[in-house]
Amino acid sequence: MAVNRLTGRDPWSGDILHLDHTAGRITTITRTQAGGGSELPWICSGLVDLQVNGFAGFDVNAEEVSVESVVGLREALRKVGVTRFVPTVITAEAERMRRAVRVVAEARRRDAEVTAAVPFVHLEGPYISDQDGPRGCHAAAEVRPPDLAEFELWQQQSDGLVGLVTISPHWPGSAEFIAAVVASGARVAIGHTHADTAQIRAAVDAGASLSTHLGNGAHAQLPRHPNYLWTQLADDRLQAGFIADGHHLPADTFVAMVRAKGIDHSFLVSDSVAIGGLAPGDYSSTVGGDVELTDDGRLLVRGTPYLAGAAAPLADGVAWAARSFSLPDALTMATTNPGRIIDEAGGELRPGTRIADVITFDWQPGDRELSFR
Repeated sequence: MAVNRLTGRDPWSGDILHLDHTAGRITTITRTQAGGGSELPWICSGLVDLQVNGFAGFDVNAEEVSVESVVGLREALRKVGVTRFVPTVITAEAERMRRAVRVVAEARRRDAEVTAAVPFVHLEGPYISDQDGPRGCHAAAEVRPPDLAEFELWQQQSDGLVGLVTISPHWPGSAEFIAAVVASGARVAIGHTHADTAQIRAAVDAGASLSTHLGNGAHAQLPRHPNYLWTQLADDRLQAGFIADGHHLPADTFVAMVRAKGIDHSFLVSDSVAIGGLAPGDYSSTVGGDVELTDDGRLLVRGTPYLAGAAAPLADGVAWAARSFSLPDALTMATTNPGRIIDEAGGELRPGTRIADVITFDWQPGDRELSFR
């Protein structure tokens, strides 16, 4: 059987990597010490996005979401470097959420590439804050307390595909719900919350291990201290996700939060919606209703200064984060760290890795995007 070779520069060391592969899998990886090779692209495992509502017109939260839309979403994300992603279903009427989860499960059954790309589904709600600010664009009428029977029904109808639930632990019974969900094998994230310090600590004690897009889904003004941002930043048991698009978090805030949490406890997400990747203009969206995508990529509730989700792919977040940190740090937060949340192998290149899960791209300091080859 023919052996093919893919060559590029390792972003972490600068060494030249030679990936021999056959039958779609890496067989051997050889390394040439750093020096020369500047004409070669960077090479690494594909980006891992733990929070994708949609992209390029494909919408996981659409009323009539279909298997074809999930397949199309996978293909669109692969073009911008994302090889694994977690479809994210937001707060909605119960049957609509169940349908979305069922459709993703069906897409995995029908399409091997979707199976490889989608490890589980993220339910961002409906057990979140009912307050303006922390609730974000989620439908107020559909926010509700944690319900273990509802969670178990989602799992029954999706072959256990729900792997992450975002919750605000201010609700009575939150700790018991979190413990049961974690015991079932799923993860729990804290997000869209107005919980106090004691409630957040109780949630982490019960097994919550992630923070959903920390710094967003929050009040515009908070007490100086204590508040729910400091508590999550200070707890080393929580890994924190950040939307690195330059709109959801100012650069100074992003840098301070990542430094507080540490690179190894931080990961980037796009939180992209279906309008992501489309041309600037006015749209109607399942997230935010009537929205406007501006020339600089800011997605707003039309006629207001309020964000209506994110429009940039994760690759743009890597380029933006690399301006404040470094390319290796930004990639660590977009490959290795989220990859390890999915499985122990993480986002590391190794023999046996699918060659389809490897990306090559051009980038140099100051670039606002990664140019994929």
